[in-house]
Order: sequence, then structure tokens, then C-alpha cells
Amino acid sequence: MDEGPSTHQAALHLRTGVDVSYVSRGDPSDISVLFLHAWGESRGSFDRVIPLLPRTIRALAMDQRGHGDSDKPADGYSLTDFAGDVTAFLDAMGLPSAVLVGSSSGGYVAQQVAISSPERVRGLLLVGAPRSLRGRPPFADEVDRLTDPIDRGWVKRSLTWFPRFQPVPEWYIEARVDDGVQMPARVWRQALAGLGEATPPTEAGTIRTPTLIIRGERDELLPRADSAALTAAVSGSRLVVYPDTGHLVLWEQPGRIADDLTAFIASLP
Repeated sequence: MDEGPSTHQAALHLRTGVDVSYVSRGDPSDISVLFLHAWGESRGSFDRVIPLLPRTIRALAMDQRGHGDSDKPADGYSLTDFAGDVTAFLDAMGLPSAVLVGSSSGGYVAQQVAISSPERVRGLLLVGAPRSLRGRPPFADEVDRLTDPIDRGWVKRSLTWFPRFQPVPEWYIEARVDDGVQMPARVWRQALAGLGEATPPTEAGTIRTPTLIIRGERDELLPRADSAALTAAVSGSRLVVYPDTGHLVLWEQPGRIADDLTAFIASLP
């Protein structure tokens, strides 16, 4: 991430009982954007998007519990726990609301916040985000067999679960491998289970927040029908499909995401 004078890195103790690490960039304005990373990643996954945003947008990215430099408690990895940390983070930052940008399962967390605390969400940008994570994905058995310390080679091999169709810098890939190595085996397991056991947010309520949904055309993890169902379930949402892009939209298309996010924010009432 651009480490210019307006970039700030710090940690906060949340009322949910965990300390979370975060970065913020840009001058405070009338709108803030909070970036929520995917399972197995960290706030660093947004390092190629945030520097491309106008400085008038206040961008914040937090390491969710169990990930990155944030606390890794013994338990508390349900979808509602992750969502509770988001609202607690907004409270600690003194933000009445923010636009939430969620990548993959981070978009699932963002949906839950929009259901449980709709007044805190000014807009949603869901990038490669599922409508449902109910059940066990095909790689769950591998995750169940993980032991500490996490093998770096295993993390690298796990990236083949998500084929890429656009070039991604090697430094960025290695940083995401670092993210995976930093997570204890129990967090890999408990976070995946917590997401899979949750009631999908759009089945628990109706999201009425302005929402832009971005899908990779060649996403092999989430069926096209899943994105269509999510779009239908979120009132007034819009679906944009990026051609020749896989599930890791954030990794493959940071420039286009930054442009679409900037335009989305400008369109908000």
C-alpha cells in the first residue's frame, strides 16, 4: 500500500473483545469505505486497489479476527461474530456509517452487516461474493487435516483452487501466501465452518442498501446462478460481470474495481 503521509496503521480494541489491526488512507470526508477481505487473506489484499482511489475517499481496511495482525481468539468465528466486529470497528472509529466493500467471503460478512445493522451501511460493493456458503466446499477435507505450523507449500497449492485468467504480480501472490501461513490451523477450520454453518444473510432478511455486485465471468467456485440469485435477492442491486476473470476478482482486476467503486460512490444519494 502507498505509505504516504495520509496513510495510518494502528490497532483498536473493540467492544467485542478483540484487538484488530487496520490501515486508513485519505482525508476524512462525508463518506468512508471499509474493505473486508476474504477468508484466509488479510487487509493487504486491498493493497493494489486503495492507492488507486481518489484521496477524497477515506479508505479503511481491517484484519478480521483470526487473520493478519489481529487477535486470533480460541473461538468466536461465526458469521455474526465477524459482522459484530465490523459494527464495533465503526463505533471505535466514530463512523455512523460506511460503504462496505467485501471480497469473496468478506462480501458475505458485509451482507450480514447490512441485515443486522442496515443503518450502518451506506452502500455495498460485493466482489466475487456468494449468496450462500451453506455446506462444505470441496476443499474442506484438506482444511480439516491442517496442523501447525501451516506449511507454506500447502498454502501455495491451495491457490490452484481458484484459477486466474489475468496477470497478478508475484509479490502480491507471495504476500497472500504469507497471510495463509500466519493463520493457525484452528482458525482456518473454525472460520470456514462458521461461514458454512450460517444462515445466508439474504435468507434471514432483505437488504435494501444500494448495492453493486461484481462477478468474474470465469468464476469456477460460484455458479453463475448464485450471482443471479444474489442480485435478485438484493433489492435494486446491479450485477457487473468482468470478462476473462476468475473468482479472485480482487487479485485480477484492481484497477477496474477502483474505477467502479469510485463511480458507485458518486452515484449514492
